[in-house]
Amino acid sequence: MKPTVLLTGGTGLIGRYLIAKLSPDYDITVVSRDPARASRLLGDAVKPLTLDSIEHLNDINIVINLAGEPIAERRWSNAQKKRICDSRWDTTDTLVRLINQAHNKPRVFISGSAVGVYGRQSDTPIDESFTDFYDEFSSEVCATWEKKAQEAIDVRTCILRTGIVLAEDGGALAKMLMPFRLGLGGKISSGKQFMPWIHIEDMVAGILHLIKNDNCQGPFNFTSPNPNTNHFFSLALARRLERPLFFTIPALVLKAAMGESSDLVLYGQKALPKKLEQTGFKFSYPELKDALKALDI
Repeated sequence: MKPTVLLTGGTGLIGRYLIAKLSPDYDITVVSRDPARASRLLGDAVKPLTLDSIEHLNDINIVINLAGEPIAERRWSNAQKKRICDSRWDTTDTLVRLINQAHNKPRVFISGSAVGVYGRQSDTPIDESFTDFYDEFSSEVCATWEKKAQEAIDVRTCILRTGIVLAEDGGALAKMLMPFRLGLGGKISSGKQFMPWIHIEDMVAGILHLIKNDNCQGPFNFTSPNPNTNHFFSLALARRLERPLFFTIPALVLKAAMGESSDLVLYGQKALPKKLEQTGFKFSYPELKDALKALDI
């Protein structure tokens, strides 16, 4: 009998790649607000359900919680901030309640977060032991999200502090490709802010590593061991696409266009995957040049 997985956020970038990797060896139930849409997108590899239709988790071995309104899609109005928070916090509250009520508990609970939990940190090297978070919205969202996940009782809980996930068909990189292909890409402001990133294959392999290793618990930075500044990243992407890099995008322009959410690209964290590497995980793409070369862009 295959191990059973309950997955939220299955139609998102990470979820889709994760399902493709898990489906040969695991029975997967995907939680979705629109099961019919999830079925169309994901096919027969999964069983889609709404969250409120789940009565218990007694038959679930692994719970993976990736649900959340995209944080950088829209300006952060008060209503949008509420959607960002509620989509993460409410789902996590429900999953934790179901885990705590289960007679046969899942053996592992893996829940999402982001390196944004640290807030802006300049060029300070940041591993999972760092606790001096900068007080801003992205940190508040993630810190509360993590706290709620860690309220699960008697289950091994792992937190994914994810950086920018590099994939050709979604996420931040997909949004960057068009201007760079047109030769209109450029560094953002000074370009000195760090952009912690991870290749999608390492992201998925890292989650599988957490599933299979019972000694893994707590927060993990899901980032390359070689984080780069925005300027370095922009140069590497321009070279990969064989395009020039002439431009600088001023901070004032971004702030006018994006409002407070521009903080996500104007500031960063030099996040390092210390715990993941200490548990024996080996990155397939530790260097940015190789990660970009491996993508079909």
